[in-house]
Amino acid sequence: MNFLRNHWYDLGGFLAIIVSAYIYTNYSNLTNYQILMWLSLVSLFFHQLEEYRIVGTFPGMVNSAIFNSKMPDRYPLNTNTAFYVNVVVGWTSYFLAAMLAEKAIWLGIATIMVSMGNTIAHTTIFNIKAKTWYNAGLATSWLLFVPCTCFFIFTVHTNHLTTTTDYIIGIALGITLNVVGILKLIDWMADENTTYIFSDRNMLPKDRNKDR
Repeated sequence: MNFLRNHWYDLGGFLAIIVSAYIYTNYSNLTNYQILMWLSLVSLFFHQLEEYRIVGTFPGMVNSAIFNSKMPDRYPLNTNTAFYVNVVVGWTSYFLAAMLAEKAIWLGIATIMVSMGNTIAHTTIFNIKAKTWYNAGLATSWLLFVPCTCFFIFTVHTNHLTTTTDYIIGIALGITLNVVGILKLIDWMADENTTYIFSDRNMLPKDRNKDR
């Protein structure tokens, strides 16, 4: 389990390749909406890779800049919380949105709202709080989440895929995923004495332990 807590985003990178290959080989048999939802899952994998591996400083930025933590390597966000937020909540919801596709447009709406929430947070809140122009996750938000969001709006509108019920359930669930599935989970699972600690590379340069 500890291996997964520390390497789930690496696994996500591998899964992004698998899903991309699936889309490529089954392109002619998939609807535009199905392609969109699978690409949305791929965008989530790459977004998480930017946050936790390629740049990697997202945990330290959240704890230090957003929560003004004196223990940015573990509080309030820790590796256990990150696993539950990103894998249990994130992967599950995005995967089901792709698997169910047109059978659950409301779930597609909810996951797209998560992507939109990430884009807004990375573009405004995180940069303002951290006093930066870039933070880990911003690039994939604009390069992947924004196109998926635009494609989603275009696809459901031109193909008349949504009903009022889809919007009601989707928006309510989207708000729940953003607030409860991310923010509240970080709060509920926060523990100053946790042993689920981020590595030095996940910290902002100013917070890294020079003796490690």
